[in-house]
Order: sequence, then C-alpha cells, then structure tokens
Amino acid sequence: MEQKKFEAVLKLLIPQIIHLIAENGKIDEVTASRDFYNSKVYELLENEETKLWHFSPLTLFNMYDDEIKTGVLNFPEEV
Repeated sequence: MEQKKFEAVLKLLIPQIIHLIAENGKIDEVTASRDFYNSKVYELLENEETKLWHFSPLTLFNMYDDEIKTGVLNFPEEV
C-alpha cells in the first residue's frame, strides 16, 4: 500500500481504537492513547507489512485488551 494511503488508514483506525479503550476501561482518552501507543498491537499496526490495518477497530481493540489482560498478543483466526 502506498505510504500516504497507509497513513490515512491509520488516522481513521487509531482514534476509534482509542475511543474503545477509553470507553471500556473508563479512562480518559489521553491515558488510553498513551497506553495504546505503548502496546505491541500498536507497534505492529504501524508497520504496514503486518497487515494489521485490515482488521476492524473492534478486533484491534480486542487484541489490545487481550494483550493487556494476559501479556500475550493473540491474532484472530482467519475464517
């Protein structure tokens, strides 16, 4: 994917994920942003080659949530 298109996709996905983190964790969006940007999910998401950007914001949130709760990053199974 072209770098500009990839950046545009991230600009759409990331705020939605942060909103879900804040809403579900009952924390403010600044804290949710900091927590997400320090996660393995974000680290992999910002690398276009991982193709994590193909997943929905909800799926990415669930991956993040599992990572925080278990310390392990699990990838959803493809159907």
